[in-house]
Amino acid sequence: MNMFALVTPGPTEWVLILVIVLVLFGAKKLPELARSLGQSMNEFRKAREEFDKELHRAGEDLKGTPQTPQNTQPVQPSQQVPQAQPPTQPPTQPS
Repeated sequence: MNMFALVTPGPTEWVLILVIVLVLFGAKKLPELARSLGQSMNEFRKAREEFDKELHRAGEDLKGTPQTPQNTQPVQPSQQVPQAQPPTQPPTQPS
């Protein structure tokens, strides 16, 4: 048995939903609601496409950059950063 068929509204349910929407919002508000819904869907589509483009660009940048630097030069002993010494505690005098 297909579970999707149990969840999908049939034609009778769609008519009932449309009648309820018509009663709640009225005939004058329906075109405004449809227009705003269309604009919202258009904005969402544009944002999704922009996100896809940015994600694709980031993937191309990662593919184009090498993992290890090619122009590495060995560090000379005079250029090495000295390691920090652990702090020494002054000797305590017995009481």
